[in-house]
Amino acid sequence: MYGEVEVIPLEVDSGVPDQPVGLEETVKGAINRAMRAIEKAGADFGVGIEAGLYPIDREGRITLGHGPGFEYPLGVIRRVFGEGVEVGIAMGELVNDPELKRKIGAIGVLTHERLVRKELNKLAMLMALVPRLNPEWY
Repeated sequence: MYGEVEVIPLEVDSGVPDQPVGLEETVKGAINRAMRAIEKAGADFGVGIEAGLYPIDREGRITLGHGPGFEYPLGVIRRVFGEGVEVGIAMGELVNDPELKRKIGAIGVLTHERLVRKELNKLAMLMALVPRLNPEWY
């Protein structure tokens, strides 16, 4: 995607506990790692990876999963939070395809069809099923 690049693997502190719990700590750790990697390497681009856990409730068995996260275009975000428009509608209007959310989805447009909505959802579902696929460990 960027042509020829040099990848420099680095260990940097996340600034969060060794085992982050919850989305906020996990995301903060990933952002901190990316920023510290840029500083340490003098790089143009940084990637931070952080694996966190989400607490579950004592009343029942809950298994969660989600697919890769990504950022929406600023114009879409403004419409969602400013006007209350659904993301699928705002993205469909952006690319002049009112059926976008039923086809390749926003992720399909944003990745140039390298990943489409159906595959993204399949990954999220598979992640939610991990404990059920391995009941002896859960």
